[in-house]
Amino acid sequence: MVASPDLRRRAVLVVQTLAVALGYYAAGRLGLVRELVVEGAVFTPIWPPTGVALAALLILGIRCWPGITLGSLFVIMSLGPLRPAAVGNLIGNTAAPVCAYLMLRKVGFRNDLARLRDGLALVFLGALTAMLLSSTVGVGLLVLADRLAAHSFWPVWLAWWVGDAMGVLIVTPVLLVLHTVTRPFRLSRWKEAVGLALVTCALVPLATYSSVSLLFLVYPLLIWAALRFELAGSMLCALFTSVLATVAATDGVGPFERLSRIEVMIKLQAFNGTMALTALLLSAVIAEQRNTRRSVERACQELVEVLEHLAAGDAPPGRPTKDAENGTPSTDPGPVEKAGPAGKAGPVGNPGPGDATQGVDRPEGPKDPDDPGSPGS
Repeated sequence: MVASPDLRRRAVLVVQTLAVALGYYAAGRLGLVRELVVEGAVFTPIWPPTGVALAALLILGIRCWPGITLGSLFVIMSLGPLRPAAVGNLIGNTAAPVCAYLMLRKVGFRNDLARLRDGLALVFLGALTAMLLSSTVGVGLLVLADRLAAHSFWPVWLAWWVGDAMGVLIVTPVLLVLHTVTRPFRLSRWKEAVGLALVTCALVPLATYSSVSLLFLVYPLLIWAALRFELAGSMLCALFTSVLATVAATDGVGPFERLSRIEVMIKLQAFNGTMALTALLLSAVIAEQRNTRRSVERACQELVEVLEHLAAGDAPPGRPTKDAENGTPSTDPGPVEKAGPAGKAGPVGNPGPGDATQGVDRPEGPKDPDDPGSPGS
């Protein structure tokens, strides 16, 4: 009975590790469906496993890192026999998302991405900085193993780095949104969401497959989705657009027709990068402004309630007292004017314990011998 909590925690950890490994492997196989070739090296324009790995670390914590290593091993084994360089790839694929997680937690990153600083941290720390590690290790091992010429290092390194960064920019926000969504939209919002989805499904294929360069038509959809549905709408729209653009680029159709492989890579990654940045940062700004407005409205409401309580505690004359509000009539008549013995009027208050005539003007004169308070009585 004493060891049962420890066993339960270990079982949960094992299940989480296996779930992360399977998710990483599934994302890797999905990313390998579409590939580009640069300087003889095959790479994926978007590498979803980096986004899956970072999202798992942000949601489950650092303890799930073995699942990332195990999933990366599964992906490498699916591509061919294991080589000694695979150990370096495992280290790079694990270290990059772990470093991204540590840097994000260091700056106070929040998973809801409701602040502009969270969006900027995910872009510059989680994607652009941390993924330098995996791309440098991976391409460096290819050069050391004589599987890549030294002069091809930088083009392949750039393609590898951008693909890993795009996985973080597109996949991680979507997974974080799916994890933090707790309440459904109102009926009116569902109607608008369906309308946005229909327009997106009609306009995005036109923009990505038309021989005329119409990729700019995607940005009004991103703005609409960000304004009305914040991060959930904009990032789902960006993910759908990025997938279709990647398919069109690898097929060499639409805006990517009659371009060299280097030109296809540059155009595709520039489009995916600017689209992901627009959706992520615009949604973060809108969410932050709405949260600020709600905080101000809440503070104003609390101030109104405080003022009402203060006014009730310091009631003006003529307002019912607390006893009257409770149903008990008050017996305190308040200050009255009473005529003194010499015809003078003076305020009479509640008599004190040592002076029964406190506050009454009394005429000067000889003391009454029968007065019990006079001297000599």
